[in-house]
Amino acid sequence: MYHFIINIRSAILVFLTHRMALPLLKLVRKPEIFPYSVKQLQQFETGSLGKDLVNFIEEKGLELLPYYARHDMKHILLAYDTTDDGEVCLQSFMLGNGHISFPVIATVFYGFITMPEHWKKFLRAYERGKKAASIENWKWFDILSLPTAELRKSIFIYST
Repeated sequence: MYHFIINIRSAILVFLTHRMALPLLKLVRKPEIFPYSVKQLQQFETGSLGKDLVNFIEEKGLELLPYYARHDMKHILLAYDTTDDGEVCLQSFMLGNGHISFPVIATVFYGFITMPEHWKKFLRAYERGKKAASIENWKWFDILSLPTAELRKSIFIYST
């Protein structure tokens, strides 16, 4: 029964994020289209965010989605997995970091309602976001050539 509930909650989360929120956001916002192909990302230097992005996509068996690449870049920089609890941790971090949007609030709310076994993790991610330097106004497509390790340092410069 437990695995059934986990599978249902995962399917609902995927539906809400990929089938509802993403298409809705494309209508409401005018998101920038990701300017690189997988082939172009493979040309980035080892250790750069661009190269790490293509490696991440390949390792996870994902597609490079033109409106979702920025989200995947956050997974890399913040070191949250693409699991259900990892997604909620990422959005909890973003909430703590001052990014208040419908997808962030909805994902955090959904996670707290349906994943009580991960509450401590979500709270730690929120607190981590509060302590981190703001990434709200980053020019995400301009930083792909920069070293991932240096970008992480700039985010967590205030963390201990």
